[in-house]
Amino acid sequence: MKYTFRKSLFFLSSALLISCSKPAQEAGDGWTNLFNGEDLTGWKAIAGTATFEVVDGEIIGTSVAGSPNTFLVTEETYGDFILELDLKVEHETSNSGVMARGQFDPAAREGKGMVFGYQIEADPSERAWSGGIYDEARRGWLYPLDLNPEAKSAFKMGEYNHYRIEAIGNEIKTWLNGQEVAYVVDDMDKTGFIGLQVHGVKDEFAGRKTYFKNVKVQTENLQPQAFSKDIYVVSTVDNTLTAHETEKGWKLLFNGQNSEGWRSAKAETFPTTGWSTDNGMITIAKTDGSESTNAGDIVTVDKYSAFDLSFDFKLTEGANSGVKYFVTLSEGNVGSAIGLEYQVLDDEKHPDAKMGIAGNRTLSSLYDLITSSKQPRFIKPIGEWNKGRVVVYPDNRVEHYLNGVKVVEYVRGSPEFRELVAGSKYQKWENFGEAAEGHILLQDHGDNVSFKNIKIKTLN
Repeated sequence: MKYTFRKSLFFLSSALLISCSKPAQEAGDGWTNLFNGEDLTGWKAIAGTATFEVVDGEIIGTSVAGSPNTFLVTEETYGDFILELDLKVEHETSNSGVMARGQFDPAAREGKGMVFGYQIEADPSERAWSGGIYDEARRGWLYPLDLNPEAKSAFKMGEYNHYRIEAIGNEIKTWLNGQEVAYVVDDMDKTGFIGLQVHGVKDEFAGRKTYFKNVKVQTENLQPQAFSKDIYVVSTVDNTLTAHETEKGWKLLFNGQNSEGWRSAKAETFPTTGWSTDNGMITIAKTDGSESTNAGDIVTVDKYSAFDLSFDFKLTEGANSGVKYFVTLSEGNVGSAIGLEYQVLDDEKHPDAKMGIAGNRTLSSLYDLITSSKQPRFIKPIGEWNKGRVVVYPDNRVEHYLNGVKVVEYVRGSPEFRELVAGSKYQKWENFGEAAEGHILLQDHGDNVSFKNIKIKTLN
């Protein structure tokens, strides 16, 4: 049996379809088939003009020239569920995805409508972020696969790929062909539809197809599947850890309430002015924009060697700060304490961005040494929260991330690293950046900057 429709015809024919088509059926073991294998009962197309048809038990979506992203979505909405389906694409340009708790604004785009919300990606491009989680038409990437590079090889071009998606409470977890991929904790959408995407394409790619089958869901007596590996968790829930993170050794460096675990870089106690710990944030107040001459830097009480460090930061206009690591407090520097620095900066408004060499003092760079490879689309505007991350491996490899995308990598103590140091402001300090361990530091540069969700895991 073959059935084809466009959005413009669907609403006219829906009554007839319901009367003559086969409803979804129980699949056993608590599963319900969302696709009956014969027609599109229970589904509707929205937001674009790509076509969907059923042929030999497959849903085939075909791209159309001039159409934005088109979604075939369930007429029912879902809260907590486990979804499994098979998806196939045949071309690198056939980006697709699966909406989980999807939302629809019919008034957007001058009444043409727009889908937004959690999308689990099918990314057949060289980037290979399939199984990652993208916030469609809203916040952008929540879980790019730079956070789990081992999963980049899971997707198979030209073959059916099996997706498993758990949306339970505020946790969304994904698997691709049995491989653990992404883990997001987020409170934005608690219910929504399930949707299948045909991506908008350039005119020359019109007619390319995306295939779906075996679409089934569980909504009761859910048994979430634990990740066996230490999958990195992206959480927008402030200053908390998941049970998975706690089990894998993560701990909060800021508890969201007070300065426990932190002290002044120049005293054994926490500064009495300048720094505050209100509203779940640790904030340095604005003064005169000078480096560490007012409240001063703060550092962790503990020292760290190999670690995975995450932090959220929010800049005010023109602000400068930084997160330093391997800070020994032994140099006696009159300004900020010395250490390797993940730069936190308003690149547009602060003059430091124009100094240094080839942008090596810009946001997320290894300050004065290595320029970040960040792209503008992955940077949140001033006044919004960005996610920073620094990973130091036991073999001295170091990585910087910005909003989940790797932007810097180097090896401490390597000939290349030492050559960079020799040409930088750090050349006067012997063995700069090569200490066996050190404190984590938040910098006072005289500007208003806030931090939260500071967490760390030691690496062996």
